[in-house]
Amino acid sequence: MEIFRKPLTAQQLKAKALELGADLCGIADGARVDTSRITALDGGRVIVLARRLNDGVARIRRWDDRHKYYNDELALTHLEETSLELVYWLEDAGYPALVVPPTHVDPSEYQDDPRAHITPLLSLPHAAVEAGLGTLGLNLQLLTPEFGPRVILTAVLSSVPVECDSPMAEALCLGPSCGRCLKTCPPDAVREWDRDWKACDTHRSPHGFAQLSAHLDRIIEADDARTRKELLRSETSFNLWQSILRGSGVITGCRRCADVCPVGKDYEQMLADAHQEIPENTPQKEQRLAAMTGRSPAYDRHKHFIGFLKQV
Repeated sequence: MEIFRKPLTAQQLKAKALELGADLCGIADGARVDTSRITALDGGRVIVLARRLNDGVARIRRWDDRHKYYNDELALTHLEETSLELVYWLEDAGYPALVVPPTHVDPSEYQDDPRAHITPLLSLPHAAVEAGLGTLGLNLQLLTPEFGPRVILTAVLSSVPVECDSPMAEALCLGPSCGRCLKTCPPDAVREWDRDWKACDTHRSPHGFAQLSAHLDRIIEADDARTRKELLRSETSFNLWQSILRGSGVITGCRRCADVCPVGKDYEQMLADAHQEIPENTPQKEQRLAAMTGRSPAYDRHKHFIGFLKQV
């Protein structure tokens, strides 16, 4: 079979990914990122692609602004197309490949609770850390040196035998000494190197399956036809319909934590003036940050690197 395969290097692969439209590309060893739930044959390499989210909507402070949802969905669509083109390029060279989007979850894990957090089949932030693209932040979001957390990710699985990248040695997150992600989080979902996933999901997927099922419950359980008709014609129904059409508000949603994060070369130039103040901050949040900072700030800087690569 080797006679049908074109020799490729990691440099050639990354150059092609950037040529096709990715902003960042790194390669992780599939043995360090469990790909077995997706494929037993072609998961030797996890090629992680990142596309930056545009700064214009990152400057909008409302977490539930639909322009933000829509622009982020367009960025994801672009990146998915880039990933598919990379798959075709790899397969033309003789290496079977497949795309893993950030929304790829296992439906068999669903247990009749639309509010339950379902982990993805492949943790793309974990893969990105292994691929040397960045490190994890206080709330387990990926931080990159170029764009901070303001990126969207996909992965291409393939067993193309190219050299893997190494994880970064130094953490990018400033930890509780910064804590801007915790201060701004609308549902207060940020924990100490962790996240309240149920609380986060209500905002990062505000028009997702949980809202849809709850809205349908209200319609079904309404006492009279007039109330049901009003619910069917409500703004909630309209938002759900629009989200189903485009994915905006389903696969994209709140990213206030990403907007205000000072990590990334883009922040001072494009975003700092829009986010000097954090209106969501409260004395209670400040107290939580003070307690975190008092425990062990030196350990905090590197805690992302010690067993905290969760399914996010």
